[in-house]
Amino acid sequence: MNIKKVLADFAATFALILVVAAIVTYLYSLIVHRAGTVDWETSFRLAIILGIAFPIHRAMTDRKKRMESGRESPG
Repeated sequence: MNIKKVLADFAATFALILVVAAIVTYLYSLIVHRAGTVDWETSFRLAIILGIAFPIHRAMTDRKKRMESGRESPG
């Protein structure tokens, strides 16, 4: 697992999820409560969780594909 690639994927995923979650919580607050505020706690929590999970899953899937094609030895 290339740690630099995983960290770069984390940063990109974290930024994207943070922006999307902030927009969604803002719109939800605006529509349901008529108070356009962003729930930063939820946005950061979701960005951290998915920012960790998605790159690790992608790295493990890529590694499995390389092992199946015979380009990498197990272990």
